[in-house]
This record gives sequence, structure tokens and C-alpha cells, in this order.
Amino acid sequence: MTKKEQFEKLERMNAEALAGGGPKRIEAQHQKGKLTARERIQLLLDDGSFQELDRFVTHRSKNFGLDQQIFLGDGVVTGYGRVAGRLVYVFAQDFTVFGGSLSETYAAKIVKVMELALKNGAPVIGLNDSGGARIQEGVGSLAGYADIFYRNVRASGVVPQISAILGPCAGGAVYSPAMTDFTIMVEKSSYMFVTGPNVLKTVTHEDVTAEELGGAMAHASKSGVSHFTARNELDCIHQVKRMLSYMPQNCEELPPALPYAPADEVRPLLNDIVPENRNQPYDMKEVIAQVADPDSFMEVQRDYAENIVVGFARVAGRSVGIVANQPAFLAGVLDINASKKGGRFVRFCDAFNIPLLVFEDVPGFMPGTDQEWNGIITNGAKLLYAFCEATVPRITVITRKAYGGAYTVMNSKHTGADLSFAWPSAEIAVMGSKGAAEVIFRKDIDLADDHEAKLLEKEREYDEMFANPYGAAARGFVDEVIEPALTRQRVIRGFEMLENKVDSMPRKRHGNIPL
Repeated sequence: MTKKEQFEKLERMNAEALAGGGPKRIEAQHQKGKLTARERIQLLLDDGSFQELDRFVTHRSKNFGLDQQIFLGDGVVTGYGRVAGRLVYVFAQDFTVFGGSLSETYAAKIVKVMELALKNGAPVIGLNDSGGARIQEGVGSLAGYADIFYRNVRASGVVPQISAILGPCAGGAVYSPAMTDFTIMVEKSSYMFVTGPNVLKTVTHEDVTAEELGGAMAHASKSGVSHFTARNELDCIHQVKRMLSYMPQNCEELPPALPYAPADEVRPLLNDIVPENRNQPYDMKEVIAQVADPDSFMEVQRDYAENIVVGFARVAGRSVGIVANQPAFLAGVLDINASKKGGRFVRFCDAFNIPLLVFEDVPGFMPGTDQEWNGIITNGAKLLYAFCEATVPRITVITRKAYGGAYTVMNSKHTGADLSFAWPSAEIAVMGSKGAAEVIFRKDIDLADDHEAKLLEKEREYDEMFANPYGAAARGFVDEVIEPALTRQRVIRGFEMLENKVDSMPRKRHGNIPL
């Protein structure tokens, strides 16, 4: 073969690989409002930075006529490139080839980029759009999934892993995204479930659509499986890029910092946010907006367990993770779902050197048989464990209620917080004054002629003694009681002081978090 023929053959093979499943299947993909695998990669990565790997890989199966259906690349596009100049590894499942179904060689391509990511310390981004296992390959396909799962776990806490769900993701395929750090789903065109609607109807007689069972909003609001939802694929890829901007490349590096010019950091609006009526709600997101850099807050799991708010932000250009009780929803009480949501986010931030900023207004843990029987004890302990385990810089701001065990759980000094600030409106106590007065002064109230008046008198007495930040400040449990307007200033100075913090857990294989 002459050199000219060699080059012509290479050109033909490249053109064949780039064609995916062919023009008709690409057109069908576009008619569904979906992009192809290569179009998605092009949108994600910096122009001209994508370097593809294994473009000519094909499956090896000869069963059920598969030997007559050979596509170069075998249904997944893999490689590496850059996002905002930073190295990332990527795989994009190609629905135009065998419905994106996974074969043994397809899995090997994904495993290769995951192993490269581990060796070189860079994030892995999976663009998922697959019908599941390639049934014709039998156990080979299942082995391929297991190989990927194993690498997901090996990479966990070493490099960030992000899964974008851009189409179907069903059966065993869901467990790889479930083990990554963040999952984002596109509304009305993606779904995830272990068992599909048809099987459910046969086995349990439940009549439900794929969207109702495993669509983006179902997983964003009911299960918490999806951390973000996107209006369309462009929005999805934009959110992936934004997420990456808050994260380091790996567990050994610090998150990227944006330029910051010191300015007047006083925020007078904070002085009026907490109502004088302690039972009146307010929106903690307004507090976050005043303390964080303008428009920098990226909320995680916005529609799930809304009584706790978590997400990424910047403070003086530095990336931070925010965990905050939300008085505007269920009074900010901690329940099972809020504890799981908060605990997982804290552990991610701790794994990747992202400092934690906590805003506390918590009346306690949610009471009730439903919570007790479903494990509020072990689930609440997940959030407690996560904070106790965290070694990154940690600052807490107590805005109002900090009652009982929930006070200690929400990043108290006793569980390792580096700095704790309290507003004058803070109430740090075992419980609310009404409940406390009823217990402590029960005899006095019972003997009084006017029970209600006596109860109010004793509530005020308890308030004077305990429902304030000064008792905790006297013991050093609060480092400073501050005017709310000065919160941003104190937080900036605090994180600057903690910039070189060194801390570590005792030497061990790993802890036994209460799963």
C-alpha cells in the first residue's frame, strides 16, 4: 500500500468514525431535540482542545448478527480536553450507535479515560445517553459496567466526577452516576430508574410514565438523586462548566480563586433580615446573597429537602461550600432528607479542599413516628459525622435559633469549627423558652392563679438567662458576637486567617459513617 493509499484509508476511517450511527440516526436524534455525542463534547470543551482516544475501537461479539454491525468507536466517544483552560477527561455515549448500549469494549474505553484521570489528577465528566447493557453480549456487558463502577469508587474523593444525564439511563447503568459527585438531568428528555414503567405495571400494577417515575423533576424533588436540572442540553453543559469553576482539579490542589479587590464589606441590609418575632420566617438565601460575592451562589439540590440550603459560592474570590438552615421552609428543622443532603455536600467539600461556611438557624430535629421509624437517628448522625470528619477551614454564623442537639450538629465549635460568630438575635439553648419554662418551672406554673401569665413570666426569665448568645460567648463557644452588617467582613478575615490551616484525621483505613 502506497503512502497515498495509507493516508486515504486513514481519512476514510476517520470519516466513518465521525459519522456515528449515520445521517438518519443523527437526524432522529436531532428531531428529539437532542445533540449527538460529538456535538455535546464540542460545546463542553474549549475550542480545538479535544483529543479523542480509541476512535477505531470496535466490539468483538459475533452473536445475534452483531458481526454484521460494526461501528468505529462502538457507541461512545472518549478523550480529554480543556474547560476554561483546565484539563478534564470526558466520555459521551452515542445513542445513534446501538442506542448507546454498553459493550465490553465500550466499557474498556471509559475505564481507560477514568484511569488516566486518576493518574493525572483531573476531573471526569460523563455525558450519559444510553439504552443500558448490550443484551447480545450477555455477561461481557455486565462485566463492563462493574469495571466502571470499580473505577468510580477508586476515583471518589481523588478527582471530581460529574454525570450529565441527557437521555435514558436505566437498570444497572444508573449506579455509575449515583457514585459520582454530582448528577445533572435535562428536563423532559432524560430519565433514570432501576426498573422501568412497563415492568412496574406488570409486577406492582403501578401505572406511571417514565417522566413521572424517573424524570428530572422527580429525581430533583422526590429522591434527591439529581443535584441539578437543566432546561435543555445547552443549559446542562453550561451548568457543568460552572460547577467545575468552584472545584480543584484533584484532592491535592486548592480550588481556583478569582481576583479580588478589597472594598467596603459592610452589609447594612443584614441588620434587618431577622424578624423580631422569633417564630416569623425569613429567607436564609438573602443572608447568603449579602455575605457571598455578588451572583456567585450556585445552589445544589435546590428542590430537595428545602429546609437546608447547600451550594457553592465565592467569598472575596475564594471558592466556599455553604450549608445553611432555611427558616422559610419547615422553620429550618433538620429531618432525614436534610441531614443526608447536608452530610453528602459537606463530605464533598472536605474531600476537595473547599472551605465550609455554615449559617445556623435551627430549632432542632423533626419529631414524629415517621422520622423515628425511618431512621432520623442514623440519618441525622450522617450530617454530624460529616462535620466532625471535615478538616477544611470551617466558619459558622448563628443568626437566630441554635437549639439542642441540632446546635452541636450544625458545625459547632465542639465538633471542630474553627470560628463561630453569633448575631445578637442568636438563641443558643437546649430548647425554646416555652418548652424549657414548662419543664423547669412546672410546679410554679401549676401553683399560680393565672397559669398563662406565670408561663409568660418564666419564659422571659429563661430568655434572659439562656436564649441569647452571651452565655455561649462567655464560655468561648462563640468567638464573637457581631453586628450582622459586619458578617461578610468577619468571614473574609476568617478565611484569610485559616488559609494555611493544617489538620488531619487519625491514621486509619477509613471511618464507619452511619450509612
